[in-house]
Amino acid sequence: MRTSFTGVGTALVTPFTASGDLDERAVRRLARRQIDAGIHFLAPCGTTGENPTLSLAERLRIVEILVDEAAGTAPVLAGAGGYDTKAIIHLAGEMRKAGASGLLSVTPYYNKPTQEGLYQHFRAIADSTPLPIIVYNVPGRTGVNVEPATLARLAAIPNIAGVKEASGNITQMCEVCNAVPDRFLVLSGDDAITLPLMAIGGRGVISVASNEVPAEMVRMVEAAERGDFAAARAVHRRMLPLMQVNFIESNPVPVKAAMAAMGLLDEAYRLPMCPPKAESREKILTVLKSLDLLTGAFV
Repeated sequence: MRTSFTGVGTALVTPFTASGDLDERAVRRLARRQIDAGIHFLAPCGTTGENPTLSLAERLRIVEILVDEAAGTAPVLAGAGGYDTKAIIHLAGEMRKAGASGLLSVTPYYNKPTQEGLYQHFRAIADSTPLPIIVYNVPGRTGVNVEPATLARLAAIPNIAGVKEASGNITQMCEVCNAVPDRFLVLSGDDAITLPLMAIGGRGVISVASNEVPAEMVRMVEAAERGDFAAARAVHRRMLPLMQVNFIESNPVPVKAAMAAMGLLDEAYRLPMCPPKAESREKILTVLKSLDLLTGAFV
């Protein structure tokens, strides 16, 4: 049986209507597409889901829809992080009531705590809930890095189950894999670095590209899990241009533009996110065409 939150988890986009409301029908439709493609878990209400602009009610409704649609076939790792520990403890409780199987908790941003502050923050959240917690380390967005020694301390807390490592620092990822016990999951936060991380002990990826190509990302990661890195590399080489173009502008702008071009959702953002520049859009479309993603083959 697969360990929860290993393999490929999709960092789901949040679809909006043209008027800017949450598009609940599209949430359900996108969830079904992911599940039918064999995705291993769903990760809503994070960076890719435009979490900062979602209301509490919207976050909980998204989780409720995903839990209902998955019906136990794929766990839901709900985004519940931020810079106010007390508020995140409350949110963790609400996400549990909504049916989340676990929590993806980004490190506090803007207030830039010390390593001790990070440890105490995550320990307080873990003490408040029985749900497993995946720490989300993305210093390029938060301004603070969770150091390997801190993750080793956090790994001693039973329900802190792993880390989404999006530092982009391969040496640090090696240090993390060496510092934590085998039960502690080290997941890539960058599609393009998934295979290098899995080669040194990583257990999968929380993926942006799987919004567009879930079956391909599953195929790549499952091949790596089997030790068939030749097959995994073949998928990686083909999908690398997509992984890269998804970050030609700030995530999730490119991936939502791509999904709209694929006919998967209406292209709608909430400020401060806005449509991509014309030259960026052209590059996105060029990559989609090269992968036959505008023909309906992956829709």
